[in-house]
Amino acid sequence: MDTKSLLIDTSTILFQQKGYKSVGLNEILKACNVTKGALYHHFPNGKEELLITCLHSLNEVIITDIEAIFSRHLSTKEATISMIDTLIHQFEKDGTITGYTFSSIVSEMATMSEPVRNACGALYENIQNIYCKKLQADGFSNESATSIALFMTASIEGAMMLCLTQKSADPLKTIASLLPNLLNSLQ
Repeated sequence: MDTKSLLIDTSTILFQQKGYKSVGLNEILKACNVTKGALYHHFPNGKEELLITCLHSLNEVIITDIEAIFSRHLSTKEATISMIDTLIHQFEKDGTITGYTFSSIVSEMATMSEPVRNACGALYENIQNIYCKKLQADGFSNESATSIALFMTASIEGAMMLCLTQKSADPLKTIASLLPNLLNSLQ
């Protein structure tokens, strides 16, 4: 793996596990076994530029996974259940949902720069757009689909955060049982 990819992959995991502020440059350098010069060669603006790159990389991975799941299912209900089941399986297998959540990074956003907020916002927007398109294909109006997609994003992301803090997959299991019924009642 090249140095830039190593920095991105390792830093993404560290930022997800500990949050942006809790991860220092020295920790990143040590974890990657690279020099400060190597980091600044690839990310001249330092840690924040690295974070934004990590968020863009995470965006691609998450969106690709969600799109793949949603394309395999005819309805939003089936796709949502499949996606949440995937998250539950990962959590029960690994004890974390690191690859899918960036809540620890977002929770610090209030004190971060506009480019960081924009990168985080773009990921949420992309997730909501996938949900919205599927809901529209299910027959929901644009307005309803947009509102429900926001609700789904908040519910699933919140459930992932609760799983991490409670060290239990129960919040995702609860969402998995409630969201399909909610979708049925709204149609």
